[in-house]
Amino acid sequence: MPTFDIVSEVNLHELSNAIDQSNRELSTRFDFKNSDAHVEYKDTSLSLQAENEFQLKQMTDILHKKLAKRGIDITVLEAGQAEIQNRRARLPMTIKQGIDKDTAKKIVKVIKERKFKVQATIQGEQVRVSGKKRDDLQQIMALLREQDLGLPLQFINFRD
Repeated sequence: MPTFDIVSEVNLHELSNAIDQSNRELSTRFDFKNSDAHVEYKDTSLSLQAENEFQLKQMTDILHKKLAKRGIDITVLEAGQAEIQNRRARLPMTIKQGIDKDTAKKIVKVIKERKFKVQATIQGEQVRVSGKKRDDLQQIMALLREQDLGLPLQFINFRD
């Protein structure tokens, strides 16, 4: 019986490479000269630090471009509220990994609405889809690519 898993994962190695490239560009740009602007990466969060809010916006643009070049969807970053104190501005960002329960329920609902002859089950932070025909599973993949669920989805472990 063919199956596949729907996940939302970030390649952390590519993410760290994009952050390193962003920091390197910040160190060479003239408008960031002597500003000590940088991006910090810890576990599942990022912290952008600069002198003012305008520089934070510039930094997010640079980071988004570097992520896009590395093949990482920018919707995995969730920006927090900018904190501005004296001559320091800080913008925390969290990295979204996995599919939360509400989104998983939406995925299962979308699949069941189309009345394909498949089973969709939630397994932790992923959704497993199984069916009798490989074509049905491929149609579900195409359907979910069209949907806007707020997360980048990957389809892994496709087995016949």
